[in-house]
Amino acid sequence: MLLELDGLVVQRVERQADGSRLAWLATADETARACPDCGVFAHRVKGVVTTRPRDLPCGSTPVRLVWVKRRWYCQEPGCGRRSFTESLPAVPTRARLTTRLREQAGRLVVDGIYATVVASARQLELSWPTVMDAVRDVATPLTDTAPPPVDVLGIDETRRGRPRWRPADPAGEDASARGEPARARVLADRWHVGFADLGGGQGVLGQVEGRTADDVAYWLASQPATWRDRIRYVVIDMCTVFLAAVRRYLPLATLIVDHFHIVQLANNVVAEVRRRVTTLLRGRRGRDSDPEWKIRNLLGHNRENLTDRQLTKLWNTLVDLDEPGQTILAAWIGKEELRALLALAGTHPDRTMIAHRLTRFYLWCADAGIPELERLASTVSTWWPCIEAFLLTGLTNAGSEGHNRVVKLDARNAFGYRNPTNQRLRTRCATTRRARGCFNPA
Repeated sequence: MLLELDGLVVQRVERQADGSRLAWLATADETARACPDCGVFAHRVKGVVTTRPRDLPCGSTPVRLVWVKRRWYCQEPGCGRRSFTESLPAVPTRARLTTRLREQAGRLVVDGIYATVVASARQLELSWPTVMDAVRDVATPLTDTAPPPVDVLGIDETRRGRPRWRPADPAGEDASARGEPARARVLADRWHVGFADLGGGQGVLGQVEGRTADDVAYWLASQPATWRDRIRYVVIDMCTVFLAAVRRYLPLATLIVDHFHIVQLANNVVAEVRRRVTTLLRGRRGRDSDPEWKIRNLLGHNRENLTDRQLTKLWNTLVDLDEPGQTILAAWIGKEELRALLALAGTHPDRTMIAHRLTRFYLWCADAGIPELERLASTVSTWWPCIEAFLLTGLTNAGSEGHNRVVKLDARNAFGYRNPTNQRLRTRCATTRRARGCFNPA
């Protein structure tokens, strides 16, 4: 009752010179003298063995356990084991740690009480390999079980660490000696593609190393056919790699493009037009003294987020630049027309309203005569079935982006990962904590 270790009883406790306590234990469970191989109870003692298993902290001072257990003879003629020592589920054979200490070391990391394996090891005074093995044991039910049924699947990529660069080759060094820049090449750029449950809150279902169409298709093909057939929607970025893999193994699912990346593309178009106009007008890059450079941040804002004073400043600055400024203003208005189209999501719009705003966007891009806007309109036309599905359903890939933030934060706390298997394991644990109730104080 003192230590709550089933099968062990405390005989006495001694105070040591360093202030710690030494608890002497004895076996109180008769099943401990059953042979591990044949299960026959032994009756003849061979000797006494003393072990010192580690346990969870108890009290303000350390408690060290000393278990005095017996070695028995196995007298069963058909058993190959001659002798054995006592063992219990709380302290298995040849175990230096109690079962609950190993489970606690793993749960401190899996449940997010401590962010890293090192922090858990320092708290319990264990080694990193010991705690990592405990993490694998605790996380086995999360990784070995089949993924739960999913209606809305999100696919997104995240970079695993930083890219590794290869120094310039000798030819490049000779080129730099001649005044030409020596170029370095990317040696390794590691990526993970994650598959998240956006409807049921089950976190990241799995990850695959690499970001090619074959990598994504391999993970989808490894799942049961019944699981794939249940998926109704797949939310992706404007990535042809994901598009090809999904069409190959999820032909019945409806593809949806996340609106965040569409707006990001439109903002990039406005910035590209501004830089091109500055180069043609002034023959150089933008500077702080240029009027269009001063309002570059306002061009990236949404119309509804601009105050009347900010809108007046943006409008008058571009109008005063005459034709170059009007070109930038036309690109900004085209971006706002696209945002007005995307704003219909979640409002249950009818096809007449969608067609009206889509036509306004296309006509504006065609009448403006700006190559960047025409390219943007062509991209929207290519991905329009997926964009229309977003307008009708309102589903986004925000859940996958949030999981990517958790993945990067976990890797940053661990100062990076060398083993991608460990990273995928930790990612699975970190993104399922809310579903497992780890963030619920009750």
